[in-house]
Amino acid sequence: MRDYIWPRTGWKRTFMYVLARLSRIPASSQSIAAGFACGAAISFTPFVGLHFVLSAILSWLFRVNIMSSLVGTVVGNPWTFPFIWVWIYELGRWMGAGSGPEEAHSMDFSGFFGGLLEAALRMDVKFMLETAAPIFWPMFVGSLPTAAVAWFAFYFLLKPVVVTYKNRRERRRLKRMADKVETP
Repeated sequence: MRDYIWPRTGWKRTFMYVLARLSRIPASSQSIAAGFACGAAISFTPFVGLHFVLSAILSWLFRVNIMSSLVGTVVGNPWTFPFIWVWIYELGRWMGAGSGPEEAHSMDFSGFFGGLLEAALRMDVKFMLETAAPIFWPMFVGSLPTAAVAWFAFYFLLKPVVVTYKNRRERRRLKRMADKVETP
C-alpha cells in the first residue's frame, strides 16, 4: 500500500523514469509533447472512464503521438480528480452553466460518477436527465477552457524538456560510438 502512495524510489526518480520513457518514443519532440498535452487536457474533462479513448482520438486527429497521450492521462488520477472536479464544476457554474445553490465542496463526486455509470448500464434516462445533467453540464462547460489552458501549459513545459533529453541522449550515443571506434 505504501508503494502505491509513495514510490519506493522516490518521486524524482519516478518522474525521471517517465521522462526517459517518453523521450525514447520514436517520434519528434513536438509530437511527444503535443501527445502528452492531449492526454493531460482530456484528464480535465468529466468523461471519467473514457480518458484513454478520448486522448487517443484527439491525438489521432492532431496527428501526434498516441502513446504519449495515453501517458498524459495520468495527470488525472485519484489524487488530482477531486480538485479537478471541484474546479471545473465551479468554473462551469461561474460561466452560467449551472443553477441552484449546490456547492462543489459539499458534493459527492465519486458517488455521482458511480451512479452515472450504473444509470448508463441500466439505461436509466430519468436519472441521467434529472440527476446527472444538472451536475454534468456545468462540469463539461468548465472543462473546456480548463482543458485548453492545460494543453498549452503541458505542451510548452514539456517540449523543451524532451528536446534537451533527446539531445543529451544522442550526444551520449555518439560518444559511445566514438569510444568504440577508438578502442582497438
